Amino acid sequence: MAKETVLRCSLCNRDKKEAKILIAGINGHVCDNCITQAYNLIKEETTGDQKQQIQHSLTLLKPNAIKAKLDEYVIGQDDAKKVLSVAVYNHFKRISHVVKDDKDEIEIDKSNVILVGETGTGKTLLARTIARMLNVPFCIADATVLTEAGYVGEDVESILTRLLQAADYDVTAAEKGIVFIDELDKIARKSDNPSITRDVSGEGVQQAMLKLLEGTVVNVPPQGGRKHPDAKMIQVNTKNILFICGGAFDGIEKKIASRLNTQAVGYSASVTNEKIDRANLLQYISPQDLKAFGLIPELIGRLPVLTYLKPLDKSALRRILTEPKNALIKQYVHLFKMEGTKLEFEEEVLDLVVNKAIEFKLGARGLRGICEAIMTDIMYSLPSDEKQPKLFTVSLEYALDKLKSAKLNHLSVA
Repeated sequence: MAKETVLRCSLCNRDKKEAKILIAGINGHVCDNCITQAYNLIKEETTGDQKQQIQHSLTLLKPNAIKAKLDEYVIGQDDAKKVLSVAVYNHFKRISHVVKDDKDEIEIDKSNVILVGETGTGKTLLARTIARMLNVPFCIADATVLTEAGYVGEDVESILTRLLQAADYDVTAAEKGIVFIDELDKIARKSDNPSITRDVSGEGVQQAMLKLLEGTVVNVPPQGGRKHPDAKMIQVNTKNILFICGGAFDGIEKKIASRLNTQAVGYSASVTNEKIDRANLLQYISPQDLKAFGLIPELIGRLPVLTYLKPLDKSALRRILTEPKNALIKQYVHLFKMEGTKLEFEEEVLDLVVNKAIEFKLGARGLRGICEAIMTDIMYSLPSDEKQPKLFTVSLEYALDKLKSAKLNHLSVA
């Protein structure tokens, strides 16, 4: 009678009776104990690599180094850059170090940031630039699509879905990431008083964001969309996720001006008013102005770091056109270079573009629209021109003619 073959693990030599599970391979078998040990070993090695990456990034990303990197892409806004640089650097320290003070273990709290600035001043550009240099998962979410749970739109948890996607669904990495929430002012409630009716895309969203910002375990649908009772959820702890919020808060200057005028009474009122810079009231912004605009106090308290972006003046817009690494003029020059043509702009043309952008009051975003109106015709005809010029100079007369044909010469914003 033939002897029965005993199946054994090819790694530890356990037989089938000693192992709970024996997985068959092409030329051998592996038991569950060896698989568990291999998994733990891989996990330890991977975690060690992540810590080394974080430590390495800390040596490269000091606050002044982060600001220097931002300076390459964003003109001005030094105050906002310093605040963001410190917030990001402290975020790296928080996720890579545990500070101990003798007997007590000190836990570093996160400092969520809120950026206030007019449209086109660089809030989203700051976030995108930071995303390029970071060694942690980063995502940009838009608050305008959010509604209270149960209504048409996206739930607040969908913000974390984007962060999970940025982390390749690595929950551990996502829990140390950074989220930029744009257009925060669009979820302000309609008045300073609590709503007596359902404000599903305003006050309701703010209330849903409270635990998210402070730190809690959230059930996140991995593919986004609306929650379903039978859908598989991923649990994400937001305790160590840094939230940076931005918004234009159009009209908040009136609330700031009103507060500044009512603070001083009597003889000192005239002295105080003389010191106020009326051209840039955002520098005096305070949490009570955000409350008057429509943010609930609980949300403001979870965004402790408040900073502002200055309105762009003529000199700043002029520098934005030419100085940053991805400056608009450099982009057009590169496009024409790909066609084999050298592109040049007269200085008067650049001044014209800046003046029009100030007239339209659209900030840096207005620059591209004006440039497109000037350059569309030549970019349309150049690729198919058999006699492509080696040099094309955009003159003031050419620019004025194209703006006139585009009807931009007669546009103005009140």
